[in-house]
Amino acid sequence: MKDNELIMIYGTEYKEMAKQLLEAANLAERIPSKDARIGLKPNLVSPSEASWGATTHPQVVAGAIEYLQAHGFHNLVILEGSWVGDRTGEAFEVCGYSRLVQEYGVPFIDTQKDGWHTKDCAGMELEICDCVKQLDVLINLPVLKGHCQTKITCALKNMKGLIPNREKRHFHGMGLHKPIAHLNAGIHQDFILVDNICGDLDFEDGGNPVVMNRLIAAVDPVLCDAYVCRMLHYEPQEVPYIHMAEELGVGSADLSRLEIRALNEPEQQTELPRERKIVELQDAVEEVESCSACYGYLIPALDRLKQEGLLEKLDTRIAIGQGYRKKTGRLGIGSCTSCFTHSLKGCPPTEEQMYEFLKQYLS
Repeated sequence: MKDNELIMIYGTEYKEMAKQLLEAANLAERIPSKDARIGLKPNLVSPSEASWGATTHPQVVAGAIEYLQAHGFHNLVILEGSWVGDRTGEAFEVCGYSRLVQEYGVPFIDTQKDGWHTKDCAGMELEICDCVKQLDVLINLPVLKGHCQTKITCALKNMKGLIPNREKRHFHGMGLHKPIAHLNAGIHQDFILVDNICGDLDFEDGGNPVVMNRLIAAVDPVLCDAYVCRMLHYEPQEVPYIHMAEELGVGSADLSRLEIRALNEPEQQTELPRERKIVELQDAVEEVESCSACYGYLIPALDRLKQEGLLEKLDTRIAIGQGYRKKTGRLGIGSCTSCFTHSLKGCPPTEEQMYEFLKQYLS
């Protein structure tokens, strides 16, 4: 396939769809050697089944493995680390990857437990997990979904699972967009197989899946994410890391040169909503350098309170994030707001804990 191309396939037989898509993209011809060490990078952000809209369907990874093994590639490894606050090992089990590893004999590396090294990523020093250095080819398998801080997450942001937890926290202190762009200058993706089956278009942790039943192949992560923006009714400029990555030479965000090739047609078209719950709920929050897990749990908790008619009783904005350490205030979420009058401890507290804490406060 060409660098400016996206190839798509629709259906519900996800493993077979993945194999057909990789055949159409001639992935095998892009891999330099049969002995190449090939890394498969899914999204296992948290321990929730793929049908919830947050994690990569194991059938998609299975299809990629079967395709690669059928073409004589056997030096494969799956590598991923969940977000701060969840253990990758739990997501590994809940999401069905333990069965995957056992069936295909492909090892799994928990990047939360891996060593790390510092790398110059286009002028920014970043900590990257050691397992990345050992790869000859990296195949990215992100979920196309929304994100409570960056609006979208797909190819570029999925690389965040290849850095240690302390660097993930550091990313949020730097504002996410710039370090994500530089990380992609330091980690090259050779191929992208997007899980666009039922991602949650509001929350990266899932809960409101939108069924699309589609897989997308790409080789340019910047072009891929620019397309995702357009699809979700955003302009690429609204997701700053896209053009930042383009400026660093990671890829092109020029949608005028995009070519789309569909291998089949969907049984029915899905009309995507233009409005996002996240936009409606963000006004209740005062966020400064918060980690994705903490913020990601808060927004669904607020949505539950809104559905129950309680959120309208909120008399102050909810503080959250590392920027509130040692500061005082009225209402805060997470250990970073421990000096506030009303504060919920935890790093991060769970969505249920946030919901119950805020429900009690509002009562």
